[in-house]
Order: sequence, then C-alpha cells, then structure tokens
Amino acid sequence: MSKLKAVSLFSGAGGFCEGVRLAGYKVLCAVEADPHACKTHSSNFPDVPLFRGDIVEFLKSPYRGVPSAADLKSAGVDLVYGGPPCQGFSQIGPRDLKDPRNLLYREFVRVVHALKPRAFVMENVPNILALKNGHYRELIVEAFRAVGYRRVAVLTLTASEYGVPQDRKRVFFIGVRDGLTLGDLLERVATDAFAAQKCGRAVTVWEAISDLPDETSKDDGPLPYPRRPKGGCTPYQRLMRLDSSTALLDEDWKASRLEQGNELFNHHTKDVEARRLKIIKALKPGALGDSLPKALWAGTRAHKWRRLDPDRPSYTILAQMHRDLSEWVHPRADRWITVREAARLQSFHDGFVFKGSEWQQLKQVGNAVPPLLGLAVANAMRDVLRKTRRRRRRD
Repeated sequence: MSKLKAVSLFSGAGGFCEGVRLAGYKVLCAVEADPHACKTHSSNFPDVPLFRGDIVEFLKSPYRGVPSAADLKSAGVDLVYGGPPCQGFSQIGPRDLKDPRNLLYREFVRVVHALKPRAFVMENVPNILALKNGHYRELIVEAFRAVGYRRVAVLTLTASEYGVPQDRKRVFFIGVRDGLTLGDLLERVATDAFAAQKCGRAVTVWEAISDLPDETSKDDGPLPYPRRPKGGCTPYQRLMRLDSSTALLDEDWKASRLEQGNELFNHHTKDVEARRLKIIKALKPGALGDSLPKALWAGTRAHKWRRLDPDRPSYTILAQMHRDLSEWVHPRADRWITVREAARLQSFHDGFVFKGSEWQQLKQVGNAVPPLLGLAVANAMRDVLRKTRRRRRRD
C-alpha cells in the first residue's frame, strides 16, 4: 500500500511533521518563515523540500527544490496540515484582535484551495473558539466551506491523553473535501479514531526526564550520553533515549541525524541569578509562587513562579520560556529546565536536535506541536481517509 502524501504549513521546528512522519506519511514539502526554525527543520528532515519564506508567496512562483502547485496536484495530496501562529488568539499575552497573525488562517485556506487535498488539519490554541464569542471559529469554518470543504469538525485534544507528559490542550479544525463520501458524520468518525488511541494513564514529568543528568552543559555543547538508570528506564524514556529501541522508534533511526556519535544535545539552560536561586530553593515540587515567603516574593501572580510536580504531567510548555523560565523550574534540581528536558516534555526524542541560540531553541520547542500528539492526529486522519470514497456521479 502506497504512503499517504502530505504538505506541511507553518512547520516550525517540525513537531507536527515528526508525528506525521511517524504515522507513515510522505511529506512532499514544508513551509516555514523563521530562519532559525528552518535550520532545525532541515537538519531533522533533510529529505523534505523546505520553502523558506513567507507563506504568502508559497505556490505563486518557482522555488528552488520545492514542488510547484502543479507538481503537488499531480502527485495527489492526501493531507495538508499545520498550525498558523497563535499569539493573537492565545490567552497568554495581549490577545490583540487586530494582530495580523489572526488572519494567517486565510493563507492556510488558500493553499488548501489550490492543492485540493482529500483532507486538512489546522491546529491552534483553545482560546480561538471563545475569542469574540466564537467569531474566529465561524470565520475559519466558513472560509473552508467556501473552497470546497463543507464538512468541518472542530475538536479539542489534550496531549497527555496521547502519551505526551504534558497537559497541553489544542484545537484541531479537520475537514474532508466535497465529493468524497464518508458514511457517517466527520466529527463522529474522527472522535472514534482519537478515542481508540488514548493512553491508559498519563506519563509524569519524572517518568519523562529522570534519566537526564542534573548537571547541564555550560557551553551549550553536547554532553556524554547518560547511562541508563540502575533501576531501569521507564517505557517513555526507552522511547526517547538514543540507546533504546521500541516498535515506534528504532535507536539507529533516532541517532541517524546526529553528526557525532551518541551524545546528549541541547541539555543547557539559562543561568540563575543569586536572588532567583533563593526563590527556587524555597519552592517545593509542584508549588506556585503564592507558597513563597513574602520576604522572597510578594507578587500577586501565583503562577509567576512554578516548580514542576514530578508525579504529574507537566503544565503547558510555551514559547515564552525563551524570555523567562520562572514557571519552569526543575522538579528536583535547583535550576530551570533545559532545552532537552523541555523537548522531552514535548515528546521529541533525543536524536531530534534543535539549532540556533538557546533563546531560539526554547522558542522552537514551545511553539511546536508535540510529535506524539501529531502522531495521534495523523493516525486519526488516516482512519478518516480510509473511510472516504469518491462520490459516484449520477448518469
């Protein structure tokens, strides 16, 4: 059976792409504007042609090495997927309704209209459903209906239910092209496909990162790869580690993109000032800023300071980590989490290396769709596509 074919938009570092790849799709090309994220994407997906630039220009003129609109239509695209920037919709920040990024979904719709894939998936933050009393939700649904995708379902998924050690919620707009029969409501088919993939229990922070060393890289370079814990690795750690193979990820494949041998990359973090170190030391696992003595911190925002709870999934990993890590304190060590630990909590395996400055790496990790959540979405869309049939024309 031939692989399903996909096109990635707003690809970032490639979290969604990694999930789609793990699901067995062939990614025909990807689109990303941020030059630092492009370096990471190209390093981890060297076989995927990458359009490096504003999506507004994608498909409008030839671009070196990237298939044209005609080429892609000829190949037959099964799925277009991606997540337009969500800062304008997010509860974090000013939620500016005039933010031009709020309209980037139109470019996603334009590409879908041009390529006419059998289906699409567009990811965003949950707040997009509530903003302006559902105004943007309806705008997006109507835009897809206008270009030949009248069946659109909107589902909210929690990453921890699909193997990601993080209680991250995201919204997915999914649609199937007009002219294809499905036999049941799209929302019901998709919901059943997601339900079949849910995990029995959530992976905790400590199950995800306890095998990584407390010591971090001081020069942002790689460290010797850590030995397996004496008590053995957790199932999640075996999935992530370079020296373990699972049915989903083989150790040789995980290490295939590394320039050197098995080393621990991206295990570095920001320095901690003496004043902040006192605050960190006073924070107990799972505690918030409002638990601190007033002499250390008398702020009003309880979530300004947070230490991860080792016995629960992480709260949401966000791109704002690159500015301030005070909400992401290591559950046991008196420091911030590292880029690699954040990547683990996003379900990136250790062979997925991030490029650019530490600032850029943290931003890329926080912006990404967790690969295991992307895998669940790609698997669900495969189930949807398997059940579609071309509608027969009447004589």
